[in-house]
Amino acid sequence: MSDANTSNSGFYSASVGNGSDRVNALVYCRDDVKPDICRSCIKDSINKSREACPSTKEADVWYTECVLRYSNASISNNLDTLPLVYLPNPGNASDMDQFNKVLRDLLDELKGQASQETFASGNESGPGFSTIYGLMQCSPDLSSVPCSNCLDGLMTSIYSCCGGKVGARIYNPSCQLRYETYLFYNETIVEAPPPQLPPTPLPVPPSAAGKDDNRTRTIIIVIVVVIVSLVTLLLILMCIFKRKQKKRTATARLLNDDVEDISSSESLQYEFVTIEVATSYFSDSNKLGQGGFGAVYKGTLQNGQEIAVKRLSRGSNQGQQEFVNEVILVAKLQHRNLVRLLGFCFEGTEKLLIYEFVPNASLDHFIFDSVKRSYLDWERRYKIIGGTARGILYLHEDSRLRIIHRDLKASNVLLDAEMNPKIADFGMARLFNLDETQGVTSRIAWKNWREGTPSNVIDPILRNKPAFFMRSGIGEEVWSGTDNTNSRVSDKSVNRVNSVKYSINEASLTDPYPR
Repeated sequence: MSDANTSNSGFYSASVGNGSDRVNALVYCRDDVKPDICRSCIKDSINKSREACPSTKEADVWYTECVLRYSNASISNNLDTLPLVYLPNPGNASDMDQFNKVLRDLLDELKGQASQETFASGNESGPGFSTIYGLMQCSPDLSSVPCSNCLDGLMTSIYSCCGGKVGARIYNPSCQLRYETYLFYNETIVEAPPPQLPPTPLPVPPSAAGKDDNRTRTIIIVIVVVIVSLVTLLLILMCIFKRKQKKRTATARLLNDDVEDISSSESLQYEFVTIEVATSYFSDSNKLGQGGFGAVYKGTLQNGQEIAVKRLSRGSNQGQQEFVNEVILVAKLQHRNLVRLLGFCFEGTEKLLIYEFVPNASLDHFIFDSVKRSYLDWERRYKIIGGTARGILYLHEDSRLRIIHRDLKASNVLLDAEMNPKIADFGMARLFNLDETQGVTSRIAWKNWREGTPSNVIDPILRNKPAFFMRSGIGEEVWSGTDNTNSRVSDKSVNRVNSVKYSINEASLTDPYPR
C-alpha cells in the first residue's frame, strides 16, 4: 500500500500474495480533500493499522479524510455494509420534526448525486435560522446501484441511532454519510477543463493551399468563439457568486446579532426534567394561577431554593421569538422592583420561564379582597405605589434598553415577604431605541391612563412627569381599592386624588380607605 502515497486520484487498490496468504487492500479519500492531505491521511491510517491490528487478516480504518480496508477475501466491487459505526453529535434539535424533514430532503438529494458520482455535498436551510450541511460518499469501486443501496441503509439507521441530533457521522465499509449544522467540508469550485484544440493539420500538397487557408480560418474562429464564451460564462458565474455571498453576509450579520443576544442567556438554561421534578411534574397542588400565556407553578430545586415556573401553553399567541425576547429582556434587567429571572427551558414544544418565588402572590389578591385589603394601610399603599413607579422609571429611563411594559396591571405586580412590589411578565414588552423620548401604541389599555385616547397616548413618564402615575389605572386601584378593568376612567378619579390629599393633610394615614 506504500504506492498509494504517490497516487493523486484519491483511490488506490492492490492485491499481494497467493492462496491463503493473499491480501487485498484499497484506500480512498474524500473528494473535497487536497492531494497532500489525502496522502498524509493514508500514511497515518497505514501506520495505525499496523499498530492496532498487527495479526488480523482483515480491518477497516475510518478517518475523517480517508478510509483504509484490507482483507484476505475479495473486497473490490463488492458491497459490504457491516460493521456499522455511528458517532452522533450530542446537541439536540430545537424543532425535531422540522429538522428531520429538512434533513431527509437534503440527504435524498445528495444520495441521487452520490450514486452517480460516488460523492456529493450540499446544504439546506433548517429551522430556527440554521443551515444543515451534508456529505455522502461511496467507495469509488462501487457502481451506481450498490452505492445507492448502501446509502439507503445509512439513512435508515439515522432514526435508530441519531434521531433529533443536530449532527452525526455514520460509516460502513462501502460508504459513509455525515451531517452537521456547521460547515465541515471544503467548498471547492470544479474548474471546467480547457477546450481541446483540434489536432494540427497535416501538411497538404501545394494544390490544396486554398482549402488549407479556409480550414485555418475556421479553426481560429472556433477557438475565438470558445474562449469568448468561456470568459463570458466565467464572468456570469462570478457575478452570481458575489451576489449570493453578499446575501449570505447580510443574513449572517442579522443572525450574529440574535446569537449575541441569546448567548447571554445560555448559562441560565435548565433541563426540562429538572423543572419537572421541582414542580412534582406540574401537579395541580403546585399551581399558583393561570395567566394569559399559560399556567404558573411553584417549585423547589434540589438545593432547596423555591422558584416560580411559567409554563407557556402550546396554543398561546406567544411564539418562539416572543419567548426568546422575554428571556433576553428580563435577563438584562436588574432592579429591586422587578421580578428576577433565574433561568429558562426550551425543549421541543415546552417553553418555560423560571423566576424567583415571591411569597405574597400578586397585588390584586390584596386590594380587591374585602378581608386582605385591611393589611394595606396608607403607608404600605404609598410604598407599593412608589416601588412600582421606580420599577417603571427604571424600565423607561435607567435600563440599557428603554422598555414599555404594555400590560401593567395589579396581577402583574407581585409582593415579597416585606410587601415590596416587584413587576412581572414582560411578554408584552416593547423595545425603544435609546434616543427615543416617546412611544405610541394602540394596545395600551384605557384603564391604565387618565388622559388622551388609546390611539395617541404618550407615556408621560418618558417626559419626566412621575406624578401622573398616581392618576394612572394601577395607581388609582392601589389607593382606592377599585377594580378598573371593566370600566373607563372618569373625572371621579380627580375627586379620589383630592380625597387622598385631604387624608394625608389631616394625617389620617391609619385609615386604609379614602373618604
